Amino acid sequence: MTELANDCPGRAVVELDRATALELLATVPVGRVVFSRNALPAIRPVNHIVEEDGLVIVRTRLASRLTSAVHANSGVVVAYQADEIDPHLRTGWSVVVTGLARTITDPTRIARYERLLHSWADGIMDTVIEIEPALVSGIRLVDKVA
Repeated sequence: MTELANDCPGRAVVELDRATALELLATVPVGRVVFSRNALPAIRPVNHIVEEDGLVIVRTRLASRLTSAVHANSGVVVAYQADEIDPHLRTGWSVVVTGLARTITDPTRIARYERLLHSWADGIMDTVIEIEPALVSGIRLVDKVA
């Protein structure tokens, strides 16, 4: 982990290594997926799980814009971001995973993820997408050591 400069008195920004970033990502249930929609960035909140190999798994609707973007290409580059920040203490962390998103078609894997991932919104979530983490970055806001 590397400490970065920070204008916030009493806080330090520490860069996270890949393993730590993925471990933190796995501790929260919701993040934001960033994808291209009509050549512009689009962001959607989704719940996720992180597999042991680092794959980020999300479920969505076949009719969603995210699913359309992924189906249009055999693999589309997306970013996935999640964090846990305490606005009062001004501490916490943020992680970004960038990689190829692909629709999962294996029925055994789909059934497993349907058991593990439940939508927070009404509607049928009939598509499972995996994001392969090519780039993983993260920071932690911590108290400065005197």
